[in-house]
This record gives sequence, C-alpha cells and structure tokens, in this order.
Amino acid sequence: MKVSVVVPVRNEAQSIRTLLDSLLSQTRVPDEIVITDGGSTDSTTQIIDEYISRGAPVRLIREQAALPGRGRNVSAANASYDWLAFTDGGIRPARDWLQTLIRNVEQDSTLDVVYGTWEPVVDTFFRECAAIAYVVPPEPVDGATIRKRVIASTLMRKSVWSAVGGFPEDLRSAEDLVFMNAIEQANFHVLYEPRAIVQWSIQPTFGRTFKRFALYSGNNIRAGLWGKWQGPVFRRYLVVGFWALVAIALGRQWLFTIPLVWLLMLAARAVVALRRNALTYPATVWRNARRLLLLIPIIATLDAATFVGTINWLLSDKLTSTKRA
Repeated sequence: MKVSVVVPVRNEAQSIRTLLDSLLSQTRVPDEIVITDGGSTDSTTQIIDEYISRGAPVRLIREQAALPGRGRNVSAANASYDWLAFTDGGIRPARDWLQTLIRNVEQDSTLDVVYGTWEPVVDTFFRECAAIAYVVPPEPVDGATIRKRVIASTLMRKSVWSAVGGFPEDLRSAEDLVFMNAIEQANFHVLYEPRAIVQWSIQPTFGRTFKRFALYSGNNIRAGLWGKWQGPVFRRYLVVGFWALVAIALGRQWLFTIPLVWLLMLAARAVVALRRNALTYPATVWRNARRLLLLIPIIATLDAATFVGTINWLLSDKLTSTKRA
C-alpha cells in the first residue's frame, strides 16, 4: 500500500520545517509528500526546495494564487498513488500518525476513509482558554473519545476525492467541511481512529484570534453553513437587543442593565464552556475562576469577529451580486 501525503501551504515559513521533519520521521514514512504552494511571499518554497535537494520524497507544485481547496485539489490530482493522506501547514503529526491510519486499511480492505483526530496546542494560559472557548471537545465513538472529522488527519482513497468533486476552490476556510459533508452524503465506508493524532497550534492572542475568525465567519456563510455558527450567535444577541429596547422604554435609570445583560450572557456561555470541557481540561476551582475571567473577553472577541465577518460578506458578496443582477 503506497500513500501520497497531500499538503496545501501558503506563507508557512515558520511551521513548514516542523511539518516536514515530522512526516519524514514517521514510523511509516510517506511514499511521497505532494505540496502545492498557493503563492507564498515568504521563504516557504525555498525551505521546501532544501528538503527536495537532500533527496526527501517531496514534490513541490507552485501556483500563483491558490486557496486551501485549490491547493489540496492540485496536490491530489498530481499524487502518484491511490491513497491520499491529508494534512496542513501548522500541523505536527504524532510519530506513528500515518502508520496508525494505514493499519486500519490493511486490516479492513473495504474502508474508504479513515479520520484521525487532533489536539490543540495549549502551551499558554491564553491558548488553554481559547481551546475551551471554541474547540469542540472529544466525543465518544466506539468506546473511545475523538474529535471527529478533521481533514488535517485523514486517509482516503483517491477515488473518494474524485467521486465527490474535490474541494471547493473559492473558499478561504470551511472548504474542508463542505468536502467532508459530501463524503458523508455519499455513504462511503468511514472509520474514526482516535490514535492517529496531529497537533494544531491555535491563535495565541486576541488580535490574531479576531482576525482569523472574522475570515472564517465570511467563508462559513459562503459555504452555506450559516445556521451552525452565525445563527446561534445572532439569536443570543436578539435577546440582548430585545432587552435593550425594554430598558430604553423603561427609562434612563435602566440603561445600565444593557451591558450587564450582555456580560451575563457572555459569563453564562463561559460557564457552559468550562463544564463542557471539564474532563478534557480538569482544573481546580481557583484555575477555573481565572479561566472564567479570560473566557469572557475571548468569547466577546469571537462574537465581534462573527459580526465583522458577516458584514464583510454582505459588502463583498451579497451587495456586489445584487448590483450585478
């Protein structure tokens, strides 16, 4: 069984060595690593060329401008082998990651897709709280716990990728969700493997968290997934907005309750997040109290990014298409 590892990159100079070193030191080394660069302006391609010049089984395809979906499609189309393992820049696979994925197919030849799992890197208190705020905790599957369906830890037949038409190429994010939803609807034979682990570095600051989620927000709408993200957020703010109208009607002395209701809403969501992650990130009462104080502004940042991303979508997509019509 030969496997091509598929990687889309763009401006990953700080992380590409970690990824390539991890892939090349696997207990089961990939037969080839096919990387599509989507137009890096840093030293990403030069670093990849270093590995190629040393004889590593790496192929680099240069695209002038390619979003992640396009990058994956180009790499998959140029892959030499019938099995594709997908991962991403900024990822560190466990040493036995690929071998663990492959073992399942060797034991059951009817499998079409094997999803591994991932763990966020929580090496700072901010990242720990950020993971609690927005990373989905592991779910029980077949007697184990796993964060289900992550494209950065996936092995599949090349024919599966082809059958569902590949990844959408016009989305900066959420293209993987659309792709995996298409696989689910096509009823391929899928297995979840909780021992095939990759680590993902989440954003380390408020500013970078806001920027990333504002980008995600607009693309989430473009992907048709509004109801799973923006919908619940907007419904919560409708409640806050309704109370604001009531407070205004009641008189000036009630206006102070508007930010109070907003803070109570954020605090309630922070408490829910702590409870949801109690087993994943156990802590003392004191540490949870500290977490609560940081979770509130993190959740507020995510909400602000959600609204900004939605507004950007309205201005760049909706209004533009209306004018053209």
